[in-house]
Amino acid sequence: MSTIRLLVLGAVRQHGRAHGYQVRGDLEYWGAHEWSHAKPGSIYHALKQMAKQGLLHAHETAPSTAGGPPRTEYEITERGTREYFTLLREALVARDRGVDLLSAAIGFMVDLERAEVVALLRERLRRLDAWRDTVTEHYIPEDGPQQFGHIGEIMNMWVHTADGEAAWTRGLIERIEAGAYTFAGEGEPFVGVLAEGQENPYATGERHPGDVH
Repeated sequence: MSTIRLLVLGAVRQHGRAHGYQVRGDLEYWGAHEWSHAKPGSIYHALKQMAKQGLLHAHETAPSTAGGPPRTEYEITERGTREYFTLLREALVARDRGVDLLSAAIGFMVDLERAEVVALLRERLRRLDAWRDTVTEHYIPEDGPQQFGHIGEIMNMWVHTADGEAAWTRGLIERIEAGAYTFAGEGEPFVGVLAEGQENPYATGERHPGDVH
């Protein structure tokens, strides 16, 4: 599963129709260039590849008034929407994926209904507990990592990781069940996208051929 695919599909979907510079600007605004591989090159590559795969529809627009070549605007297709929600749901339950994928999923979780997000996070908890059980079949946390020499520190890290992720997940579930945030079907959710022409305070300054501010 690709974090960049989820991020790009989600960003395009939020805009309705967006060109590459807008998508890149949104991902930088969210800090995704710091916690994921959402760099300029990978963003533009993902847009073009997903257009070829039928997940996005590419619209060629007129050249900008500032000059330069025409820019391409992208719109998510029905197939792309299905792919987006599949990736989102899988990312919320996946225990064995990186924090970048989970971060992307949390950023888009409000596109799902509240009850479904709670159910998915409970499944994530179940998977975390199951993973922890496989570690503690051989490793006794109370005895400390020294029971296996310095290699025991690896299993000690795994147990602490599972405990930390489980505690965070339970806290998120509690906040959601208590009414935090606006989910699908509940009204207008918070959408953190940059308006056309709005300055991005987190921009890297690197541009791509054909970009238009």
